[in-house]
Amino acid sequence: MFLSCGDALIDFFQSSVVAAKRVSGAVELSGHVGGSPLNVAIGLARLGFPTAYLTKNSRDVFGHTIAAYLTVNNVSTSFLVETDLNTTLAIVATRADGSVDYAFYTNGTADRSLYVDELPAMLDPSIACIHVASYSTVCEPTASSLLALITREAGSRLISFDPNIRPSIEPDLDVWRDRLAAFGACAHLVKASDQDVETLYPGQSFDAFAAERIAAGAQLVFITRGAKGAVGYSADGRRAEVDGVAVKVVDTVGAGDTFQAACLTYLADHGLLRADRAAGVDLEDLMGFAVNAAAITCSRRGADLPSRADLVAQAPVHRQDDR
Repeated sequence: MFLSCGDALIDFFQSSVVAAKRVSGAVELSGHVGGSPLNVAIGLARLGFPTAYLTKNSRDVFGHTIAAYLTVNNVSTSFLVETDLNTTLAIVATRADGSVDYAFYTNGTADRSLYVDELPAMLDPSIACIHVASYSTVCEPTASSLLALITREAGSRLISFDPNIRPSIEPDLDVWRDRLAAFGACAHLVKASDQDVETLYPGQSFDAFAAERIAAGAQLVFITRGAKGAVGYSADGRRAEVDGVAVKVVDTVGAGDTFQAACLTYLADHGLLRADRAAGVDLEDLMGFAVNAAAITCSRRGADLPSRADLVAQAPVHRQDDR
């Protein structure tokens, strides 16, 4: 079983409107549940794994939508902490190449307000992996709470971490660097984008970034490169690269989260979802699987992650162990 933790928000996409409406001041938005670690939870559940989500969730209309979306996608809501605080909102602007810009509305919102004493006192032994990501790892008090959780659990479960840098939420990059170091010290699998690396450490090579993470204890490090594919590293000294998959890009929302969910799926499918086994994975095969999965998401609007059935035509079906 997987437990993903952190962001829970609504992404609003600006719809195309006719010039007359723009002149009149009309704004048309279409919304969808989002959040990097929430997307990972949805992806894992759609790929057939028992999955739960931990966050502080609002009782407002958007919070009810988030809880319903988790439920309909077979993600357990038993770890949701209810609050009257508002739901985080994001406005998503899509560029011509399908990449996106975000504007977040996060002041005093639910998902960034989780306290340590609201964490579960203990976790069921069936939870083999905990995933944390994005602004929940830098926004207090949630950041300290999630750090306390993975620090407590890192000795008995695989910890997955994606920094997913969002300077528009926390502009002080030193905060992101400090949190990357703190969460990275507990993480067995670290995934970052090339933009994350360049934003935090301008000019630093991927090899140097991965070496630092492995020296801190990571067993696997992956760096996604958009259309150029991905590069991966293992603690036993191996390095591999895979190319991207040609696809008509609608937008890139959720692509990195899909890659992360697919990485964890591959480890579980191959009986490697353990800190003492993960480094032995076939890096190239795993990344090929993950890149194919991310390409499917890029061909769809928003974070619409693929199911196991969607992946049948993209990659071989792997056996499913260690669920």
